[in-house]
Amino acid sequence: MQQPRVASAAVALIATVVVAQPSPAAAGTGTGFSVPTATVPSGTVRNPGFEAAGPDGSPVGWSERGQRSASYVEPGGRSGGNRLTHWADRSYRVETVQRLTGLRRGDHTLRVSVRASGGQRDAYVSLTGCGGPGRRVDLPRTGAEWWVEVALTTRVSTGRCTVALVSDGHAGDWAHFDDLTLRPATRPAGAPALRIAGADVSHLTKNEHHGAVYRDHRGRPGDALRILAENGVNYARLKVWVDPADGFSDKADVLAKARRAKALGMGLLVDFHYSDTWADPGKQFKPAAWAELPFDQLRKALYDHTYDVVSSLRRQGTPADMVQVGNEINGGLLWPDGRWDNWDGLAALLTAASTAVTDASPRSRVALHLAEGGNNGGHRWWFDNAVSRGVPFDLVAVSHYTYWHGPLGTLQANLLDLTARYGKPVLMVETGYGFTLAENDHETNIFNASLQQAGGYPATPAGQADAIRDMVTTVAAVPGALGVFYWEPTWTAVAGAGWDPADPTSGDGWENQALFDYSGRALPGLRVLGDAAR
Repeated sequence: MQQPRVASAAVALIATVVVAQPSPAAAGTGTGFSVPTATVPSGTVRNPGFEAAGPDGSPVGWSERGQRSASYVEPGGRSGGNRLTHWADRSYRVETVQRLTGLRRGDHTLRVSVRASGGQRDAYVSLTGCGGPGRRVDLPRTGAEWWVEVALTTRVSTGRCTVALVSDGHAGDWAHFDDLTLRPATRPAGAPALRIAGADVSHLTKNEHHGAVYRDHRGRPGDALRILAENGVNYARLKVWVDPADGFSDKADVLAKARRAKALGMGLLVDFHYSDTWADPGKQFKPAAWAELPFDQLRKALYDHTYDVVSSLRRQGTPADMVQVGNEINGGLLWPDGRWDNWDGLAALLTAASTAVTDASPRSRVALHLAEGGNNGGHRWWFDNAVSRGVPFDLVAVSHYTYWHGPLGTLQANLLDLTARYGKPVLMVETGYGFTLAENDHETNIFNASLQQAGGYPATPAGQADAIRDMVTTVAAVPGALGVFYWEPTWTAVAGAGWDPADPTSGDGWENQALFDYSGRALPGLRVLGDAAR
């Protein structure tokens, strides 16, 4: 996408800003560099929205080094009239920099609204020269329609700090910047981007039963959960089916996996499907044993099942830290009694399930989980209905696959609104991306060339890692966000371990989105996921 340069008309310069001039040695080369200094109160960046520009389009109060013509102000800001753009019709590297002085000592967080094409050799925002370690955050691949806010925190001990907006791009690569703030931090400098780097490993025991082999990044075979933990994954997510045909993901299987996860120091998120098979927005089928129950007995069966599993986890010394009462319940659960068009019934069922969790394990937090993480209108409607009927919950959980649910900007905008509107922490409990388009069994893969195009990242190990990194960056900038879970990273293709619990001949349509390749070796995306919480 070519970004045409639009220079603003002459702008009156503010007297307190020192405008950079190239050094004599660099005159005419575009490589001269001096950093404008703005003495401002803590939390203030000079010209943070790039509304002021010089006659040549350069941002007032900022300086560039590298190809200076590739950094310019033009119309199209997020909140104001203008934005800063990095773009050139040939390969380029440019840094737009401002040094702040007079800052208070302590931890500070820089927040920047960005959009980026992706594909650059390097593109990031950094804080350096603050007295503590330098910090940077890579720009996510956003597309041209939605802005995403990124955040990074550093310790200021010298009273000074340098902000840099950096692009090292190929011809046509672009990035936009707007609305910078630097304010006292609510989390300490050096803290992980997120508290939770999670993995849904529900299918793991079935895979292992049928002979799956897992290897670390060096190719050494080992226990899959241990490999995850060694790469920084600190939470396991486990689904619960009521009476599955194959005996996996039932109560006994969940208890066994919970013991393994807790032995490795992992936290535990339990995901009740309230079905004998998959439950999601398109299907919420009752367990066979509950199919003919009248509503009051159905509600009791739901309570008893939830209480039984959660209390059993607690009794064996592996309590659930968080519990989802339903999986992707945009359309409700236990249809038709708890369908979306019967909110009184749905609220009564959710209240019974939530009450069962807290009765069985008072410290476990209850999450309500919806798919379509960028669907703000749908999520507001759903949670407004739940709140108005007094459904008790502690956390807002969403799924978001960019190739199905849209760009990262819609996700972040929704999360920002949900945590502010309902006063609850938010977390991403499902995401994923493909590392190849090749098949590894007879089951057609869900992630294909069409979804690769929709997702925007190449279906390569590096593309998968970038998709995970950008998801982490997007979620981490939301105040109150707890973490990101990757969905089924250990679900590699193994004969007999297919998707349908009632059909042993079914295959795996997910193996090209696992975090282990077709030889069982850990992919780079696993380390990216784990690094989010360390």
